[in-house]
Amino acid sequence: MPNTRRPLTALTLPAALALLAAATGCGAGTTLQEDPEEYPSQNLEWTIAFGPGGGNDIMSRTLVDILNEHDLYPHDIAVENREGGSGATGWGHLLSNSGDPYVVSTTSGSFLTTPLQADTGWTHADFTHVGLLATDDLLFLVPESAGIADWAEWTEHAADTGPVAVGGIGTVNVDFIVQARLAEQAGYEIEYVPFNDEGQLQTAMSSGSLDAIVSNPGSAMGQVKGGDITPLLFTGKERLDALPDVPTAAEEGHKGMVSMPRGLILPPGAPDYARDWWIGVMRKVVKTKEWRDYITKNHLAEDIRWGDDFTAYLKDSGDEFEASLREQGAVK
Repeated sequence: MPNTRRPLTALTLPAALALLAAATGCGAGTTLQEDPEEYPSQNLEWTIAFGPGGGNDIMSRTLVDILNEHDLYPHDIAVENREGGSGATGWGHLLSNSGDPYVVSTTSGSFLTTPLQADTGWTHADFTHVGLLATDDLLFLVPESAGIADWAEWTEHAADTGPVAVGGIGTVNVDFIVQARLAEQAGYEIEYVPFNDEGQLQTAMSSGSLDAIVSNPGSAMGQVKGGDITPLLFTGKERLDALPDVPTAAEEGHKGMVSMPRGLILPPGAPDYARDWWIGVMRKVVKTKEWRDYITKNHLAEDIRWGDDFTAYLKDSGDEFEASLREQGAVK
C-alpha cells in the first residue's frame, strides 16, 4: 500500500490548518451592505490555493488577464498565491471571508479531497459555486536519464525495483488517486511523495529523488518538448494531439482515472447577485479567443457547467474520490 504520510514539501497540512484556525478564531468573515445593482463596486482579491507554475496558477492568471484585457471587471484585481496544506491555506482564506463577494478562487482536485484527510472546517459543499470551466488530466512522466521508453518498460522496472518513489501535487489529491490506481492495476508498489507546487515536484524528479511523477500537460509540456522528461501515459479519454505517440491509460488496460475540476468559486454565503454576476461574466470569458487558446495550449477538456450544475458535478466527483481514497486506505 502506498505511503501517504510523508510531509508536504512547503507547508504541512497541520501547519496550514493551525494558521486557518488562528485566522477564523479572530472573528474573520464579512457581511457587506451594498446595492446589488452596484456590484461590483470594489477591488477584487483573487486567491490561488497553490504555488506558481501549476495548473491552478496558470488558469487563474489566464482568467485574470482575460478579465483585464476585455474590461470585464471594472476595478483592480489583486492576485496572490496562498499555497500550503494541499489547498487548505488558500480555500481556508475564502472561508475566513465568508459572505464577501470580493474574494474569489479556483478549484482543483484538492478542493474535493483535502477535507477528507483532515478537519479543515469546510468541504466543497460550503462554498458558492460559480462554474466549472474545464477538466484537467495527467501525464505520467519519468526523467529522460532513466532511459525508460514506454509504459511496458516502466512497469517492468517498477515491479523489479519496488517500491518506487513517485510524486504529485497534494497528499490525497487526484495525483495520488491516479498513482495508486496505476500501481495497483499494473502490479507494482509505490511510495507517494506529495508536493505543494509544480517547480518543486519537477526538481525532485530531475535531482533523482523521485522515479516518476504525474503532472498536468500544461505544466509539463515545456520540459517534455525540451527532452528533459519522458511521457509514458496520458490519463485522458483520447491521446493528446501534441503527443500522438503517448498512449492513454485505457489503451494500456487501466481504468478509473479521474480528472481535476477547473472551476471558479466564491466564499461561503456570498450573495446570489454576486454569483449570478460572475456566471454572466464567465459566459463571456469562455467565448474569448484567449480562453480558446488557453484550452488548446494547456490540453484541457472543456466542460462548462454553471451554478447548481457545477454543485452537482462537485458532489458526484467528491463521492467518487472519497470512495477511491477509502479503498486505498488513504483516508478513514
